[in-house]
Amino acid sequence: MTWDLTGMAAIANIGVSPQQIFAALCAGQESRTRLRAFNPDQYRAAYAYEIDDRPAGGGDIARRATRWLTTVVRQAAADAGLGQDLSQVPVLVGTTMREQRSLELWWRDQADVALEDLHFGTALSKAFGASTTYTFANACSATLYALAMATDLIELGVADTVVVAGTDAATESGFGTLDRVQNDLPDALRPFDTTHKGMLMGEGAAALVVQRAGTGTGPVHARLRGVSANCDARHATAPDPDGITRAVLDAYRRAGVRARDIDLVMLHGSGTPLNDATESSVLRRAFDGSERRPLMTAIKAMTGHTLGGSGLLSLLMAVLAMKEGTVPPIFGLADPIPEAAGLRLVQGSAASGDLALAQIDAFGFGGINAVAIVEAAR
Repeated sequence: MTWDLTGMAAIANIGVSPQQIFAALCAGQESRTRLRAFNPDQYRAAYAYEIDDRPAGGGDIARRATRWLTTVVRQAAADAGLGQDLSQVPVLVGTTMREQRSLELWWRDQADVALEDLHFGTALSKAFGASTTYTFANACSATLYALAMATDLIELGVADTVVVAGTDAATESGFGTLDRVQNDLPDALRPFDTTHKGMLMGEGAAALVVQRAGTGTGPVHARLRGVSANCDARHATAPDPDGITRAVLDAYRRAGVRARDIDLVMLHGSGTPLNDATESSVLRRAFDGSERRPLMTAIKAMTGHTLGGSGLLSLLMAVLAMKEGTVPPIFGLADPIPEAAGLRLVQGSAASGDLALAQIDAFGFGGINAVAIVEAAR
């Protein structure tokens, strides 16, 4: 069974549409900036990948994650030809922090934030009449988990159309936690490079319309072949190679494909030494013996880690890569880690190829793993 992907939208630090973001990734320019949301004197890390929409005089504002969410949902719905009435369309939101930043601003600066503002469903109901909304706080895998739930809703006959979205704004508590627990001080997010030291936060939102095959009225951008999701719960923070391997192999089974069929892998690529090494080792085993190996890239080198929405953002970039026959490079990758030996990591400049099938990885704390397989619409 396949599902049509008929509406796409995204916002990140490097663009306000999927096409702008993809073009920036292909151009490969430094996108990190000095930390703006919080007082940098209080942290070791001085950089982040923030969206520049705060007041010119400095400081932060509440409900940014919600504003991005409603923007991308509106744009994706329009792209799919749905209009703005989503009263009969389930909306599934993946996130890590939800509106935690607004809560911080209320607590510290007495920002005008009501209790109902902390729930994304409030804004979705007001903007689109959405009556069925669910929020999944599944760490870095949240939006691919939501995508798996969307396919279940369609397959079970609950809905023909589902909107899947993700959003996260940088939070001071989250940034501070990463700043304290990472052993080395990252000044940039450099996945799979020997200089990698850890992750830095990014901000953004993404949305995707998923429909029962043949039922939509908008253009079909790609087809979803299958999504795998598991939680190995092996360790609170360290990735488990066995749990990730099970997720990858289950995704192939659900999609009815084999490793050798994959043309492109959108890596999780968090930039932490243990995560990069684990993902590399798992993929080396998965593609061992394949006649050809897929091109691989990781977008967090330019977007930062956009947390709950990162998996969906990678998926949208995979769709555009297949459309354009172009894979953006991993920005800053000059000396790949030994564990990645034999993998076709795209570095230096964009790579070209005939891309028909893409794998998207998302692996979160606690062993929350998700892998999606997407097919080009041809």
